[in-house]
Amino acid sequence: LPPPCPPPWMVINVSGLRFETQFKTLRQFPDTLLGDPQRRMHYYDPLRNEYFFDRNRVCFDSILYYYQSGGRLRRPANIPIDVFLEELRFYQLGEEALSKFREDEGFIKEEERKLPNREFLKQVWLLFEYPESSQWARIIAIVSVMVILISIVIFCLETLPEFRDERDISLAPLPSHSLFSLSLPIPQNLKEDPFFIMETICICWFAFELIVRFLASPSKAAFFKNIMNMIDFMAIIPYFVALGTELAQKPDMGQPAMSLAILRVIRLVRVFRIFKLSRHSKGLQILGQTLKASMRELGLLIFFLFIGVILFSSAVYFAEADHDDSNFSSIPQAFWWAVVTMTTVGYGDMYPVTIGGKIVGSLCAIAGVLTISLPVPVIVSNFSYFYHRETEGEDSGQYNHITTYGTVAVMSNSELLDGLVPTVDGPNKSLVTEV
Repeated sequence: LPPPCPPPWMVINVSGLRFETQFKTLRQFPDTLLGDPQRRMHYYDPLRNEYFFDRNRVCFDSILYYYQSGGRLRRPANIPIDVFLEELRFYQLGEEALSKFREDEGFIKEEERKLPNREFLKQVWLLFEYPESSQWARIIAIVSVMVILISIVIFCLETLPEFRDERDISLAPLPSHSLFSLSLPIPQNLKEDPFFIMETICICWFAFELIVRFLASPSKAAFFKNIMNMIDFMAIIPYFVALGTELAQKPDMGQPAMSLAILRVIRLVRVFRIFKLSRHSKGLQILGQTLKASMRELGLLIFFLFIGVILFSSAVYFAEADHDDSNFSSIPQAFWWAVVTMTTVGYGDMYPVTIGGKIVGSLCAIAGVLTISLPVPVIVSNFSYFYHRETEGEDSGQYNHITTYGTVAVMSNSELLDGLVPTVDGPNKSLVTEV
């Protein structure tokens, strides 16, 4: 008689739970652990004629379904994402499957960090761009944060009455009788002004940091497209514009009020340097990523508010049109009331006085609560995702999965003890028993 043909199916034992599947099912993906006969042979138990894996049993249902469905990955509901990703890497499903899974789970694809080719520029870029790269990079980040805080404190203190009128003409009050004929006294010597000296020191650090990062950047075009670099640039421009305006002013002439208004707007831009803290703050980075990922929901929120403001401001105007003491003289004037009512702020500076107006106001408040509450859960979900992704990234190096490998065999107790070979697995040198 001819020898019996081997069965077309195989048994896979995952931590005591046995699965049976056909060889042709696994051969659909020959580049994976189960699809490659050479790779899976390391886990073969000839005594039981099965493949043994000391892995997560619940996750293997989805792994086997990946082969059976021709490439569809579905994570079990009670399995965390990081655990399932670890199983996918163990079974070597490939980067394409991992990328498709991250996309299905809502992961936002992170941009690859580019580094300069030259070693010196690479070290400088890491020093100023990535505070976690070295101890000196952390020191530079701390210095940068301190300089930002000092500049913000100076920006606030210089508006105090005891400093405002003497040191900065752009902070003096504008008269109501004229917009173009204002003449104010020239401020004191800038070299003697402590606020100006401290501001100059801060600007020197900001400019030095921006120039060094620009020279060391791997891509100059990408450098200018980065929103954080634009914030750094906007943080130093008001200083030079204000300084040029004061130096160009003639000693015997006053400052036109229109120039003062423009100068105030430019000086106001200085407050944007507070966003420079987001380069060194994980919390602000998470907030920025959340807003970026929730732009569609924020757009819907603004659109809903716009529609509500138009409807209820028109309704309250016509409801109060016949009342002599009405606060709504026009529909545009009622826009403010509709906004503060729909957002449930309710300043009370404008309010309806008739029965019809109060009914409209009640409907406006209810509609505002419903309108705002609809997109908020999506935004909160995005924030939770980015927050957990950051925290899981910080804790990723604290836990290692103990893996076993090698051919499984049955031995006597003495042979088993003689076969224990301590080996080092991974950077943390965890002890693994190899049979």
